[in-house]
Amino acid sequence: MRYGLVGKFTAQPGRRDEFVAILLQAAEALGSNEDCIHYLVSTAEEADAIWATEVWTNKAAHDASLEPADVRALITQAMPLIASMSDRLELQVVGGKGI
Repeated sequence: MRYGLVGKFTAQPGRRDEFVAILLQAAEALGSNEDCIHYLVSTAEEADAIWATEVWTNKAAHDASLEPADVRALITQAMPLIASMSDRLELQVVGGKGI
């Protein structure tokens, strides 16, 4: 079974695009991480909302992905842009297309 996360971020008013850009930099940095199976950044009709969907080989791999200096720098950049985080679900991904 794979480890998954789905979470909603609300950006500071008017700063969603800036926050999305940082998340997409994180996605690019994960390009060579074989433990990251899926990393999707999405927006919806809600003006400042961003949804992140991730699938990893396991939770330990996800946790380890947060430790490199370049990732820590992106997290530091993103923190002031976050108004709130909600609707966070940890999942046991059992299969599906692309998994």
